[in-house]
Amino acid sequence: QSFPKLSFPVVTTGTFDGVHLGHQTIIRQLTEQARKHQGESVVLTFNPHPRQILQPESANGLELLSTLEERIAQLSMLGVDHLVIIQFDLAFSQMSFLNFIKEVLVGKIHTRKLVIGYDHHFGSNREGSFESLLAHGSNYGFEVEEIPAQVINEMAISSTKIRKALHEGHIAIANSFLGRPYELSGEVIAGAQRGRTIGFPTANIEIADKKKLIPANGVYAVEVMISNSARTIHGMLNIGTRPTVSNDGSRSIEVHLINEQVDLYGEVLRVQFHHKIRDELRFADLEQLKQQLKRDKETVLDFFA
Repeated sequence: QSFPKLSFPVVTTGTFDGVHLGHQTIIRQLTEQARKHQGESVVLTFNPHPRQILQPESANGLELLSTLEERIAQLSMLGVDHLVIIQFDLAFSQMSFLNFIKEVLVGKIHTRKLVIGYDHHFGSNREGSFESLLAHGSNYGFEVEEIPAQVINEMAISSTKIRKALHEGHIAIANSFLGRPYELSGEVIAGAQRGRTIGFPTANIEIADKKKLIPANGVYAVEVMISNSARTIHGMLNIGTRPTVSNDGSRSIEVHLINEQVDLYGEVLRVQFHHKIRDELRFADLEQLKQQLKRDKETVLDFFA
């Protein structure tokens, strides 16, 4: 596809899953350089995640921190002028480093400056290094800037660490690495409606992207946005198998909106995770569950207070 001719494109490239604080450091440098040169910032990213194509066996268990839509929104909020999404397939993965420079960076984008993270490699067999980029950059008319090792290392942030924290229910750690609350989005579908019988109606959320990482089972303090509304509502969310009321072992995501009574069927909810209250528990009966949910509600309200 064609790309508009820019006066001074400043470019970076990467998968940017989660757009965490380490990524944000690179994007900040990108936008600063674009302003400095009175140019425009360009991010080249890939979809699907390269590991899903290059390592399909291990990628079956790969869970993503952000859907493509979330990545687009997060990069936009960071002030990126242009986002180019490259369809990552086997043919693209076999493109040599030099052809990537000639055909994409220079041929399509007309790159004038390239900003990359420390020790970033790309191209077939990851042959493109900072040193080789420097050598070819002068030939093709673009500068290369590498984010220093100490800047990246000081942050000690990786998508792998964030995934581990979420799998263990350590929301505060994950959020501190992301620089914002972890999010899930999904449509409200019909549930068993048992929550209504004990005074805690819940919305059953179906996550559309099956690769999106679901945090550890348990009860969480969350903020919820309904569809495209900017208003946030406090809620308590349960991820798990509902052992008190169900024996089928299926995992569900249900949220109770605190002090709100709205019909949510068919709505898309955006949920931000703030704190894990407790693990999922099995209760002897619904009355015990109800009493625990009352305590959970107070815990959530205290947390947000």
